[in-house]
Amino acid sequence: MNIKFSKVEGYSSLIRDNSTNAILNTNMSDYQNYKNLKLVKESEGQKFHKLEDDMSKMKSDLDEIKNLLRTLTYGSK
Repeated sequence: MNIKFSKVEGYSSLIRDNSTNAILNTNMSDYQNYKNLKLVKESEGQKFHKLEDDMSKMKSDLDEIKNLLRTLTYGSK
């Protein structure tokens, strides 16, 4: 008789798949917490990248405004 899973010593919610040697978590609430945390981190990363893009666009706009003001002030030479 081949036992497909065995308990991981010291961890009540982890089992080992004996055919692949993979460790599996049987605690669904831990898994759901992991998925929620991953979504939050991805969302924070997207917000950060959006802020970076917005900042870059603002810098570009400010440079353009400065160049226009210089042209208006000193005229085109």
